[in-house]
Amino acid sequence: MNRLFSFILLAAVLSHLSSCREDEFVIYSDEQDTGVGTVAGEIVGMYLLNEGNMGSNKSTLDFLDLSGAAGTVRYHRNIYSERNPHELKELGDVGNDIKVYGSQLWMVINCSNKVEVATVDSCKKIAKIDIPNCRYLAFDQGYAYVSSYVGPVSLSSNAPLGRVYKVDTLTFAKVDSVVVGYQPDELVVHEGKLYVANSGGYRVPHYDQTVSQIDLATFRVERTIDVAPNLHRIRADKYGQLWVTSRGKNTSSTASLVCLHKNGQGEMVVADTIKANVSDMCIVGDSLYFFGVDFSMETFSNKATYGIINVRTHQVIADRLSLASEMGSIETPYGIIVNPIHKDFYLMDAKDYVSSGELLHFHADGTFDWRVWTGDIPGHAAFVYKQKNSQ
Repeated sequence: MNRLFSFILLAAVLSHLSSCREDEFVIYSDEQDTGVGTVAGEIVGMYLLNEGNMGSNKSTLDFLDLSGAAGTVRYHRNIYSERNPHELKELGDVGNDIKVYGSQLWMVINCSNKVEVATVDSCKKIAKIDIPNCRYLAFDQGYAYVSSYVGPVSLSSNAPLGRVYKVDTLTFAKVDSVVVGYQPDELVVHEGKLYVANSGGYRVPHYDQTVSQIDLATFRVERTIDVAPNLHRIRADKYGQLWVTSRGKNTSSTASLVCLHKNGQGEMVVADTIKANVSDMCIVGDSLYFFGVDFSMETFSNKATYGIINVRTHQVIADRLSLASEMGSIETPYGIIVNPIHKDFYLMDAKDYVSSGELLHFHADGTFDWRVWTGDIPGHAAFVYKQKNSQ
């Protein structure tokens, strides 16, 4: 009888919890007014994806309203759970990338092995694509390309080669995949090719040091370019160059920023290597905005460096990224995004990785504007344009 009573009680509790989730259990977003006025422009907002500490299922989505409708710039925290109350665990474990493509918002949730797709205007979920240990996104001609470590999150000399998955953005079906290097990270579409930065991070100290060049017409790897060890980010500029970050073999002192360009035979090759620790970067016009983070074992603290590189001349130009005194208050810079129209920029601070981070806004000349609290580990952002310019 006691066992029967316990079973009935458990069933009642579960039923009550389920009905609460279905009926009224909604986690509402939190709004903060920056107090700074804004007027409507081509960019009407910005989504910010918070990674959340690995294993905590705390990835969240915030939204910065730049539309001018409210009269001031307003920041909305944790909107995904509010817009999608029936989604258990909300977004999931570790938000790793976010992109806007047309009317769709794509989010890579790394350790939850999925890509979430929502509407840009309302943030309502429309699809989930299962991809193992997925990392980053790129788009071209109606297809999404997703890099994947394939294997589980585990350091191993036997870690498998990675893949890039091709996903139809209308049906959300995986239509193809191709094997690339070990633990592929960022990828970029450039002149009919897809370039993938392979890290080999799971195979430390035997890192990968290649960029895979995929022909989009056949979706097959046609070249493997030797670059530098432990690659991470890759971006294209308006001069046809590719910029790739290398974390180096052992410490940040061996990190570098590598530029690739076409040789006389039309093949991408290493053109220049700049000794710099680049954790994240954003290219707008001739300027490559970047920051790097070094961790000191002596002081157990981070030392950040900020800079701008002219992608045409490959020279470091006047460093207006570190002029404001507020830069010194940033504990752990984790992401950067630059407004391509007005050149004002945003820096994301992950703080101690386990509590709320911050988003800081600076004018184009480097002067500080405002700051707001975010979710845990803010690291990835995407602008929202007026509908006619959104794709």
